[in-house]
Amino acid sequence: MATIDEDLNHLEKDIRQLKIDYEQYFGGGKSRPPTDTEWRIDTMLKRYSDRGAAMNYTQRFRYSNLAQTHAKYKEMFRKRLKQKEEGLVPRHFGAAAREIENERARKRAAQAPTVAVIQFPFAISCNDPDKEGEKVGELYAAFRAAKEMAGESMEKHTIEAFQRFVRQKTAQLKEQQNAHEVEYIVTLEGKRAQLKARVKS
Repeated sequence: MATIDEDLNHLEKDIRQLKIDYEQYFGGGKSRPPTDTEWRIDTMLKRYSDRGAAMNYTQRFRYSNLAQTHAKYKEMFRKRLKQKEEGLVPRHFGAAAREIENERARKRAAQAPTVAVIQFPFAISCNDPDKEGEKVGELYAAFRAAKEMAGESMEKHTIEAFQRFVRQKTAQLKEQQNAHEVEYIVTLEGKRAQLKARVKS
């Protein structure tokens, strides 16, 4: 049986694929809309909307972002399908998708409070990441939010890889500088998300 994180990974992949399939459909490359993929996404979203208590902070944050993204795409696809059925010539889908993405980034700060309020710079201090899972989860959620606001991909930054990084970096800095705690800071600098680590004095 798949874990929650594995299901969310599949959900994220399906949402990306749905966008690609609709682009091909509206461009004439496919003969029918990707209703199977859309049904799979809706089923997964419904399943986890009823299982919020089973998810941790990071998973709920990620689920909320995926649900918001899909809702925006779904509305855009609905309008495009109506235009296609009525024989109207719509704007280029790629331009519309970019507009939706830009608007999503601008409104991210306003949307996030449904799960958590994240302000940048965001900082936490770690002594033992293995015993401070909630802190690491909050840091990961902040880093993911900053990446998305900056329009950067989080595909390679899984929660497992992030936890390993924090564990190794904390141990390294504590050993090198004989420190008790390491402070991690997430910032948005220009259009780039940054994660910095420093010994806390």
